[in-house]
Amino acid sequence: MKLPPSTKNFLSIIGAFIAGVNLILILILFVISTIFDKGNTNIGLFIYIILPGFLVFGLICIPVGMYLERNKVLAHEPNKLPRLDLNDPKHRNAFFIFTIATIVLLFLSTLGSFKAFHITESVEFCGTLCHKVMEPEHTAYQNSSHANVLCVECHVGSGASWYIKSKWSGMHQIWAVATKSFPTPIETPLHDLRPARETCEKCHWPQKFYARSIYTNKYFLADSANSEWDIALEMKTGPEYSGLGHKEGIHWHINPDVKIEYISENDKRESIKYVKYTNLKTSEVTIYKDESNPISDSLMTAAEPRTMDCIDCHNRPSHNYKSPTFYFDKAMTAGDISKEIPYFKKAAMEVLKESFTNSDTAMMKIEEGITNFYKTDYKDYYESHKDIIASSIKAVQKGFSQNTFPFMKVTYDKYPEHIGHLESDGCFRCHNDAFKADNGRVISRDCSLCHSILGQGAPTSMQFTNIKESLAFNHPVDIGTAWQEMNCSECHKFLY
Repeated sequence: MKLPPSTKNFLSIIGAFIAGVNLILILILFVISTIFDKGNTNIGLFIYIILPGFLVFGLICIPVGMYLERNKVLAHEPNKLPRLDLNDPKHRNAFFIFTIATIVLLFLSTLGSFKAFHITESVEFCGTLCHKVMEPEHTAYQNSSHANVLCVECHVGSGASWYIKSKWSGMHQIWAVATKSFPTPIETPLHDLRPARETCEKCHWPQKFYARSIYTNKYFLADSANSEWDIALEMKTGPEYSGLGHKEGIHWHINPDVKIEYISENDKRESIKYVKYTNLKTSEVTIYKDESNPISDSLMTAAEPRTMDCIDCHNRPSHNYKSPTFYFDKAMTAGDISKEIPYFKKAAMEVLKESFTNSDTAMMKIEEGITNFYKTDYKDYYESHKDIIASSIKAVQKGFSQNTFPFMKVTYDKYPEHIGHLESDGCFRCHNDAFKADNGRVISRDCSLCHSILGQGAPTSMQFTNIKESLAFNHPVDIGTAWQEMNCSECHKFLY
């Protein structure tokens, strides 16, 4: 086939070779992923992002080489413009090749761009591309209540502007992974995250009514009988009467007529120093400060108050790492861990207090630690109950593997959850009786603001009350009035 002399240069030939090879590879991988059902994120990454990049590079080399070659030939006529003559077979062949190739390339580019967009929006792309780095987030997400919600629904949302921002941010993250310059654990909170009102509130909008709900849980003590302790709470997420809307209840904080701003001591948003309440209907403003731990003038001047939204309480909606006590109690409640093994919780908690360098070591140490506990102190019991102890150990290992990731130094206490107040200060960051306003108002730590205790105690001797009343809290272990004088997290953050 006759072609213009300018096509016969090294750069254009190499470019055509690169483009041709990559086109063939794309077609082969496409056939494999389609016919043999071998499609996954990694293959898709090559088909629609990496190989097309090399294909385009090769195609660009062709006209660049032609341009440079033409300039060599016409060095004595530098201002002469290119000429197209369809009567010349060389020009005609080049024209038809260029036209057909452009049409095919535009079609493939459209298809590829569409596929590439969906790949980069997929859960697999977000969670498994940087496998080791994102393993904690991806694992916790799969076990969360948002497991059927795409990552991008929360981390990106709709619209082109945030898509571009997220992908630009992703380039920095890819560089950090490639150069191994990422922090362990990953720092939170994410300051470039899209506001909750543009993501969370697509489903959980403030005007939606949130009824009160009954929350029941079962705990186990670290004694010989793994004694059970049940508690039933009425969670006051919404008002007592639906007609009151957001005038009372926990979700009063997201009342559209209310604006709450705060300043924290640092970026962690865990130590609150200043709270400002604004009634948007009446323009009433109330400022609360902790007189015993006042905010410094420098922080007050430099800090930009943050407007409270969903994430300030629901800070771990999809990536929540549970404590050993939590996943142990859950597994024993489900029957995955036998209640009949004496002191099993005590044995498990003693092992789980340790720090491990990697997951394989952790699995081995958990098995060895619990097994040796029974071999040493309960030899006869161990010999006759090996199977049930072994299966219960596997349940402990499973809970560990879903919540602790030594490689990334991820443990439950590295990412405290702000809902509640058992293992972190949570609600007590503000609701601590210390924040007072000039008019005498106090941000109360009264437990009944958020919940009422409807039942508590061992299953065989439960105390109950009716829905309109609340029981006085009875701690499972007698600690006197200490639970009234200190935050729960002061013990429970460290007590297994």
